This record gives sequence, structure tokens and C-alpha cells, in this order.
Amino acid sequence: MSQQSLALDGLKVTLDKLEYNYGSFGTPDETPHIFVYYLTISNHSDRRVKLLGRKWIIYKPDGDKMVIEGDKIVGKEPDLVPGETFSYNSFHVSATDASAMGSFHGVDDDGMRVHVQIPRFSMRVPEQSS
Repeated sequence: MSQQSLALDGLKVTLDKLEYNYGSFGTPDETPHIFVYYLTISNHSDRRVKLLGRKWIIYKPDGDKMVIEGDKIVGKEPDLVPGETFSYNSFHVSATDASAMGSFHGVDDDGMRVHVQIPRFSMRVPEQSS
């Protein structure tokens, strides 16, 4: 029997900044657009939360989507007591415009599985000027 995951009230993710880069960091020619995102996870709940992993869903304009799941968050398992935050940055690469959303998941002090939604954000390739 699998345990349900609780969307913990008071656990929140905010997008602090989104930057665009083209063809740097050794990206392949087919995905030259790099979107660097800066997120903060805030624990305003009444529980200690240890985040163990993440799930991203990347949506492309043609309706195609890609799901990325994994353990840890940038190699870490943030352990947040009430009032603490964890900020980090990472990136998505794309061939076109896209949008992203997802969730972080973990456990509270009682071992209950919890999660928090990553709000959807758009990644737009700037228009080229001639």
C-alpha cells in the first residue's frame, strides 16, 4: 500500500529570476537556448521538512512534453525547519520556447510524505533583431 503525499500548507516555491543564454556552456546545436532559473523554497509550515527529490514537466509549443524526475535538488537534500529557506539555481535547455512546472517531494518529521508545487513559468527565446 503506497502512502499518499500531502501538499503541505506553508511550503512554497518562488521563481526569483529567469535568465536567457544562447549557445554557451557547451550546449548541443539542437538545443542552443539555455534558461537559467533561480528558485527559493520557503518553509512557513509548522513542520520540519526534508526534501528528497524533484519532478519537472517541460512543455513545448507543439504540445510535446518531457518529464524529468530525480533524487535530490542540485545534489542536496534540503532539511528545512519552520522559517527556513533554500535557494538555488539550475537550468533547462531547449530548441524553442517552452514552459516548465513541477514539484519537490520529501518527508516531514513524522515520516509523512509531502510535496510542494513549482509554479509554471514560461521560457521565451528573445526575438532576433535584423
